Parts: sequence; structure tokens; C-alpha cells
Amino acid sequence: MTKTLKRLAGYYKPYKGLFFSDMFFAILGAGITLVIPLLVRYITSTVVYLPSDKSTDMIVKLGIFMIVLVLIEAFCNFYIAYYGHIMGASIERDMRNEIFSHYQKLSFAFYDNQKVGHLLSRITADLFDISELLHHGPEDLVISIIKFVGAFGILMFINVRLALAAFLFIPFLILYAVYFNKKMKRAFRENRARIADINTQIEDSLSGIRVVKSFANEKVEMKKFRQGNERFVNSKKLSYKYMGTYNSGMGAFTTLITISVLLTGAFYLTKGEMPVEDLVTVLLYINNFTDPVKKLITFTEQFQNGYSGYSRFLEIMAVAPDIQDALDAEEVSDVKGAIDFENVSFAYEGTQEKVLSHVNLKVKAGEYVALVGSSGAGKTTLCSLIPRFYDVTEGRVLLDGEDIRELKLQSLRNQIGIVQQDVYLFAGTVMENIRYGKPDATDEEVIRAAKAANAHEFIMELEQGYDTDIGQRGVKLSGGQKQRLSIARVFLKNPPILIFDEATSALDNESEKIVQQSLENLAKDRTTFVIAHRLSTIRKAQRILVLTEDGIAEEGTHEELMKKNGIYSSLYKLSFA
Repeated sequence: MTKTLKRLAGYYKPYKGLFFSDMFFAILGAGITLVIPLLVRYITSTVVYLPSDKSTDMIVKLGIFMIVLVLIEAFCNFYIAYYGHIMGASIERDMRNEIFSHYQKLSFAFYDNQKVGHLLSRITADLFDISELLHHGPEDLVISIIKFVGAFGILMFINVRLALAAFLFIPFLILYAVYFNKKMKRAFRENRARIADINTQIEDSLSGIRVVKSFANEKVEMKKFRQGNERFVNSKKLSYKYMGTYNSGMGAFTTLITISVLLTGAFYLTKGEMPVEDLVTVLLYINNFTDPVKKLITFTEQFQNGYSGYSRFLEIMAVAPDIQDALDAEEVSDVKGAIDFENVSFAYEGTQEKVLSHVNLKVKAGEYVALVGSSGAGKTTLCSLIPRFYDVTEGRVLLDGEDIRELKLQSLRNQIGIVQQDVYLFAGTVMENIRYGKPDATDEEVIRAAKAANAHEFIMELEQGYDTDIGQRGVKLSGGQKQRLSIARVFLKNPPILIFDEATSALDNESEKIVQQSLENLAKDRTTFVIAHRLSTIRKAQRILVLTEDGIAEEGTHEELMKKNGIYSSLYKLSFA
């Protein structure tokens, strides 16, 4: 825990000035609250007994002084509330940048086993609680200690017996707090998991809202949401039970302290062993004495929230990217596009079953290769190994004779363009989505890429042309239009290696014809891998590979494979049956 807290404290480093000024004003404000009751004691024990003209003059001066102290305290409270929150928000921003940057580095294998809602919860709710702890935690702790220790010292100076009466319940209060803190920590952690589940449910339901409505399943989604929401409330009930017991118990202890001091003071007053101003002053300090206890209650609550959030933050940050640059990785330059698979085997993380087993394949630079076969044969997996979305389990993949694991990831992926069946377009304009292929491209370059992809014509028919907002995931466009934008994006990137992953299988015949023409334009003079569902689209391929669970079963041109009358011939005839 000490190591974790030390690491958490490291986030203050860029904001040392703000942190120390925040602490200074917190200490100054706490000091002022300790001074004012002493001034009250001085007035009630000394000033009121001076001659009338002197006492009046002194009361006016002390009154002005106390007003000045109150104004200074008000400024201190403003400073720690405003600038302290700015510091907390800045740290939250830094941590959000850090975790989002880490998300970008993690491989497909990580995301295969994660829910978006859980990842979203770690970057929003968790980080807010951490920033609240980092802002309020230190100042609340410092203010509480100053008030607590200061009030105890002053109480001991004024009257030892009253001070001891005040501290009679402190050991019990500490034991009580420690016991329920542990209970609350477990409950808060459970709350985090439940709210992440709800985020996942919302994200899933809203992302698939068209499917929901097409099946008229709004009630089903509402039922699922209510179940998750109910689990969240149940976990909250437990945490509120502990919190309620904790707060009520701590409140009872602080009241008992006041009663203890009052009864002890009253006892000694009746015996004439204590001046009344001592009891008045001590009662004023009891408020200063119990206030830190209340702040500590808030602090422990914040600490549980913030620490459990930071623990979850560290869990993600501890996940090392399983695909990253080697220490001596090189930049890719002058790529021809020859791809070799040497004895390649692959199994997904957590499974023993191999998707690919001892595959050997040589693809020349500029060659057009089609991959066919039944679902689960490993076509997409084989192509996913080229840009290192996954790393081979055995063997190696070579680009122009170099092992791709010895090349820098970004440099490698810059050489590869991928057009998938399930096109992902970002919320924004047509121009922004095409420019994603080359972020520094000019408008003219974007338009040239759109023309090459047969997309310019339909774009100009849109209400605002290239500045048209296409909605979340391009919802305002047809399947063929979205596909052509994704092709334009790759045209703009202009890579020497292409992967078409069933890019036309979800389109109607007319759209397929246009998109197929765009793909053929794009594939000219580039090393191209085509994963084909519709076999009619790959008849012109220079090589067709038939993948089965046992590896590459057949290889050749369309005409050669049809003559063999084997697997490819059966698949082709079946597709036209």
C-alpha cells in the first residue's frame, strides 16, 4: 500500500507550486480557527473587567481584528476550493491521457477479453474519484491534524481535566473507524464493478439500437438494464449500510465528547474549582475539536473511493502490451511488399487449439493472392499476423526478408492498408473520415483519393459535400457508400501492401460492382491479400489459396483449381447452386 500511495503522490510533481500554496492556505485557515476562541477567552476573562473606556476601545480593536481574520479565512477557503480543484482536474487530465495512451498500446488479444463499459468506467468515474482524493485528501488531513493537535494543546493549557474528559472516547472512536473502514473498502470496490457492468450494458444497447428496434425488443433491453441497475442498488445498499453505521457512530462519539466536557466542567464549576470562561472557551474548542473528526469521516470516504479507483487504474496500467517494439527494432524503408510465412502456427490466448498449424507461404511483391475456405479455417487470422495484430505462436512472418518482429510497429503498419467487411467510420464529416488515412493530407489529396475510390460523385450529392456529418459509425450512409469511404481512406494512405477482408460480401450486386472496381484500382502494383466470401470476385486473382483446418489444401489460379475438381471447385459450384 505504501508503494501505491508513493506512486499516487508522484502525480503532484508537475503542480508543486499549486500544491504547496494550497497547503499553505489550508494551514493558515486552520490556524485562524484556533486563534478566534482564544480571543473570545481574552475578552471574557480580561477585557470585560477593564475600565469602561479602555474595555470599549479594546473590544472595538479586537472586533476589527477578528473580522480581518474571518476575511483572511474566507480567502483561504476560496483558494483551496478553486485552485485546489484546478490542480485536481489537471491531475485527472494527466491520468486520463496516461490510461488512454496505454489503451492505444494494448493488442487485440486484450480487447478480445474486455468490455468497453468497464474500460470506460476506469477512464471516467474512477479518475474523478482519484482527483477528488488528490485534491481534498492532503488538505483535509492537514487541516484535521492542525485543528485536532492544536485544540488538544490549547485545551491542556486551559484545563487538563477538561482536556482529558474530551479525549476519553478517542481510543474507542479510532477502533470503530478502523473496523468500518475495512468494511467500506470492500463495499466500494463492489460498487465500482457494478457501475462498470451498467456502463457496458448501456454501451451495448445503444450501439445496437437499430437491432433492438428492428426486433421490437425495447422491453427485453429494459429488463436487462433493470436487472443490472438492481444489482448496483443492492451493492450500494451494503456500502450505505456500512457508511450509515460509520457516520452515525462517529456522530455519536463527537456528541459524547461534548457531553463529557460539559458535565465535567459543570461538576467543577459547582465546586468553584474552575472559572466559567474556561468552560466557555473549552466548549468553543470542542467544535474545533469535533470538526476534524467530521473531516476525517469525509476523508476516509474519499480515500476508499479514490484508492479503490486507483487500484483499478493500476490494474490496467500493469497490463503490459504483449505486442510491442523490440529494443533494437528498425524503421521500415523502401518496402517492396514480399511476404513470407515460414512454418507459422498460431493459437489465441488462453486456448490450446491451433487456428493455424505450420503454414508455409511465399507471396511475391505486387502479387494478388486470394484466400478462400470455410469459416474458422484461419483466413482472417493469417492476414492479421501481417500487421502484427497478433504475434505468431511458432515460426515467423517476413517482410522483404526481414522478421516483422524486428521492425517498428508503427512503421510496419504504415505499409499496410486494410479494407474490412465491417467498416468503422468515426463520428464527424466525410473529409475527416477519409483524412484518417493520412492525418496531414491536404483537401486536394483527400478529393483525389475519393475520386480513385469512386466515392467523389456520391459525396458531392450529399447535402454539404465533403463537410457532411455522417453520424455515429456512418449511420447516414449506405453500406456501399461506407465501403467506398474506407477504400478512399486506404487510397490516401497509399500503402504497398493491401488486405481486403471480405470487403464486398455484405453489399448488394450494384454496390458490389462499384466497390469491386474501386478495389481493383487500389490493388494495382501492390501486394494484395483478398479474403473472399463471394468467389466470383476473385476469379482474376493470380493465386488462390484454399485454407482448411490442416493448412493450405489447394493452390493455383481459378482455372487450375476448377480443373482439379477439389475443395475450391466444390465451394465455387456451391456458391452458384
